[in-house]
Amino acid sequence: MDFNTFLISVFCLIDDWLTNMNVKLRQRGPETTLDDSEVLTIEIIGAFLGLETDSDTFRYFRRHYADWFPALQQVHRTTYVRQTANLWGVKAMLWRTLLSCIDYDPTESVIDSIPIPVCRFARAYRCRRLQEWSAYGHDEVARQTFFGLRAHLRICWPGVITDLELLPADVHETEVAEQMMVGLIGTVLADRNYWKPVLAQRWREQGLLLLAPFKTATHEKVPWPTPLKHRRYRIETVFSQLTGRFKAKRVWARDAWHLCSRWLRRIVSHLFGVYFCQQLALPSLQFAKIIRD
Repeated sequence: MDFNTFLISVFCLIDDWLTNMNVKLRQRGPETTLDDSEVLTIEIIGAFLGLETDSDTFRYFRRHYADWFPALQQVHRTTYVRQTANLWGVKAMLWRTLLSCIDYDPTESVIDSIPIPVCRFARAYRCRRLQEWSAYGHDEVARQTFFGLRAHLRICWPGVITDLELLPADVHETEVAEQMMVGLIGTVLADRNYWKPVLAQRWREQGLLLLAPFKTATHEKVPWPTPLKHRRYRIETVFSQLTGRFKAKRVWARDAWHLCSRWLRRIVSHLFGVYFCQQLALPSLQFAKIIRD
């Protein structure tokens, strides 16, 4: 489909969903100039296009789609940004609604985490951005210490994001995994950081099988099966999309309120990509093929 069709489709889905909710989102205060469906569409499409900041998204749609969203000419950028942040709860509900519209296997999960630096390491001692949330952690890929957060994700096959936790970088993965997998059954694939016999036994009792290689490769009697490696790498593909297309490692927020809102925007935008891939009979994560010239 072309970009205009994609934009209209997303707007219609969001507007119909808000209409069917039949819930008053605001209990008091003046009516907003921009409709909530317009704001959600603008920020979700902006995230899909890879626009890094709210300012970039606001300027892009004001310049190219002013006829489609005439109220953008009447509001200031800060008003638009504040409205997007205030809709964080609506985006969380939209996330759960989209999950009911996407085909995925809830019994096959993959869990992992990625580091989210909030500043350069040399500036960590005086960094005030998200200071109450941030901590020192180790980035295994870059093999260096960083200051910031960790995004813990759980995806279900074929790559649908079903859970997210944003926590300080010094919180261990197994601690978060215990909370994320409560009440689930099936199998969960993970890397060496999640190898913990006590945790595996506890999950086995609830009907959840943990498949993770030994903590160190020297303790493995046989190599980990290649098919399991390939299936576990699916979460690496999702991480690549989040950090590449959706700029997840760029932290512009200065408080938890805006940070959570922007991460929910990325998750919802990613789910819309999966939804349209399935509607167009494309592989679930080939977002580049959704929009064609």
